[in-house]
Amino acid sequence: MTNPFGFEDYFPSMMERLGAEGFMRELCNGFCMLMDVSIGLITYESLKRNTMNLGLNDLRDDELICMLAEGDLDGDGALNQMEFCILMFRLSPGLMDGSKKYMDDLGLIDIRP
Repeated sequence: MTNPFGFEDYFPSMMERLGAEGFMRELCNGFCMLMDVSIGLITYESLKRNTMNLGLNDLRDDELICMLAEGDLDGDGALNQMEFCILMFRLSPGLMDGSKKYMDDLGLIDIRP
């Protein structure tokens, strides 16, 4: 899977260093940094405001809209925490390659021979 946003994929090394639970905590922390605290979702406005606060001013409005659309599974125009985490996994080829192992580490699936 190609990465449409051009981010460097540090997630596999983070997963190795933090473990599955620690990595998921960091993803949740990232979600909290980007969300609109009044509604608990990442909206276009909260994404624009918080990416500027993080020094990512070079992201264009159409790129922000595309990011939201890419992850918006329920069609409400915003990302909830689960949609955000799924999007982050989808954008990381390294995590997608090892996703069964990582999900097993988190206890989300039971892989049996």
